[in-house]
Amino acid sequence: MTHALVRVYDRVRDHLDAYAIAEHLVPDMMTTPRWIPELEAEALPLHRVFLAEKWLVARLHYGHIDPREAGTGNIVNCGAAMYMAPVGLVNAANPAGAYAEALDLAGAHQSSYGREAAGVFAAAVAAACVPGATAESVIETCVALAKDGTRAAIETVCEVASRYSDFESALRPLREAVAAYDTVGPDYRAPSLGARRPSRVHAIEELPIALGMLLVARGDYRHAVLGSVNYGRDCDSIATMSGAVAGALGSEIPADWAKTVAEASRLDLHAPAATLTEVAREIHAQDVARRRAHEAAFTTLAASR
Repeated sequence: MTHALVRVYDRVRDHLDAYAIAEHLVPDMMTTPRWIPELEAEALPLHRVFLAEKWLVARLHYGHIDPREAGTGNIVNCGAAMYMAPVGLVNAANPAGAYAEALDLAGAHQSSYGREAAGVFAAAVAAACVPGATAESVIETCVALAKDGTRAAIETVCEVASRYSDFESALRPLREAVAAYDTVGPDYRAPSLGARRPSRVHAIEELPIALGMLLVARGDYRHAVLGSVNYGRDCDSIATMSGAVAGALGSEIPADWAKTVAEASRLDLHAPAATLTEVAREIHAQDVARRRAHEAAFTTLAASR
């Protein structure tokens, strides 16, 4: 899904909204076979993604729902948040812009705290791109932007995380810290009756834990990802988020890890990054031109009053 979103940015070459999901991401999922490592075959991405992502196709392609509202009714989970890192990079060093763009995009996929998490995760990646950023400064930005239960969960988990510097000791305390906000419950394979329903007081588990692991690791990629994986539960999603933010902070990604994943999954991990870098520069130039035009118009308007 992350690579698919990069392909959408490559086509549009500008900021995206929920309509871009309907017009570009959904067709990509439905019409272009790609190598699926778990299936060991070429298949449509639609056949690999989970039901919460198949929702995009059902609502947008078959249901013709307004893209801005299509996420309503889906289970509330981390599905939209997981692939929002490109939004943070397109809005590098502009967390508020990343938050707003991701919220718009995620409206096609998620609602409630699932949509909120997408916005905050994109903001975290953008905040990590600020020169001199640290794990602590990323957390501060996330808390400043986050709303409702998502904000409370991040504050609570990260307060606990700040007491630890190794993930082994932090695993149980972090789970205990997020438990009050997580709707799934203690048995991940048997969710509670209220699991994944809209709420103002709850949060997805994955984002607060990812930010907590980032803090425990002091921004180190290897430490953050290993901690995330060993946390269990939805550990692949947690590792995706903590790793993305650590990478944006500039922490080196182990070359042997990247090589192994790329070969085993038959993925080119470098081409999407190069494409997104090029597109991000192009979008920034457009943003500057638009800002200058607005400044000139406002100056003229103010002078005439």
